[in-house]
Amino acid sequence: MTVSQAANLPVLDFSRFHRTFSDRAAFIAELRGILHDHGFFYLTGHGVPQDLIDGLVAGAKKFFALPIEEKLKIEMVRSPHFRGYNRAGYERTRGEQDWREQIDFNTEGSPRAFDPDSPGWARLQGPNQWPEAVPELKDIVLDYQARVTTLGIDLLQAIALALGQPEDAFAEVYEPQPTQLLKLIRYPGRDVAETDQGVGAHKDGGLITILLQDVVPGLRVQTVDGEWLNAPPLPGTFVINTGELLELATNGFVRADVHDVVAPPPGVERFSFAFFLGARYDANIPVLPLPDDLQKLERGLTVDPLNPLFRNVGINHLKSRLRSHPDVAAAHHADLLAEILG
Repeated sequence: MTVSQAANLPVLDFSRFHRTFSDRAAFIAELRGILHDHGFFYLTGHGVPQDLIDGLVAGAKKFFALPIEEKLKIEMVRSPHFRGYNRAGYERTRGEQDWREQIDFNTEGSPRAFDPDSPGWARLQGPNQWPEAVPELKDIVLDYQARVTTLGIDLLQAIALALGQPEDAFAEVYEPQPTQLLKLIRYPGRDVAETDQGVGAHKDGGLITILLQDVVPGLRVQTVDGEWLNAPPLPGTFVINTGELLELATNGFVRADVHDVVAPPPGVERFSFAFFLGARYDANIPVLPLPDDLQKLERGLTVDPLNPLFRNVGINHLKSRLRSHPDVAAAHHADLLAEILG
């Protein structure tokens, strides 16, 4: 296995998308190549205020420093909507334990009424769990979700143009309300973790991911040739990557690359903050009519027998949640396990 030690992902300045016609055109052309090659890049000029980013990092670190009994007051198993805190080892990727503790927040809402005929994904909608010991975190998280959602939708407009589509081509699958999963994550050092799997190799399931890294590296991206590229933190940037819904929508022209996180060295902790912008649960992902020159470069969909893809967004997301959090699935959704996971 080959691993590159440098930051080999491209860096794009998003402010160019909102400048002159020539700046915008050059940005879109560069983006088109990246979407086809690997779908991962660093983004500068994103417009999210640094004080908000600093507040999110500080609030998360304050929470993770709490005694375990305080953190368990919002343990995810208490939430049928898969919201809240997980201890390290409680989330799984491809059946293997991920050594990270985290809090999951999604779009804040009320539980949806459902009956036996309701789709299973209706159970995913509902309120978040908020830590009483860090009351400021709620306002910070909601503000951050709103800001990166705006950024994400702007990026989707740029992606649509790069694919030869109208700027609003993806609006039909995310309006009036996209899903907004935000994970605040702490990776303990390998003197605590039982393996070096911070999070196992996987593709992201949404439209795009907007990742904020703190200062400790660990993220790796696998190229189509099997090479692993390190993606260390770069100050002032987000790491952006495309998800499986864009691969579905483009018949594989856009890559949703495999990536993982290696647990940090002994005595070191790593923090990251991953925002997954997804489509509405009731949306079905169409195949976009790409221009002829792009259609010729379509690769078809990646087939993973352990993780089949569906065009219905809700089924895809519910499948992911049930697989990743077996304790929550057993506690609240045992009746769905055979139906969704087979």
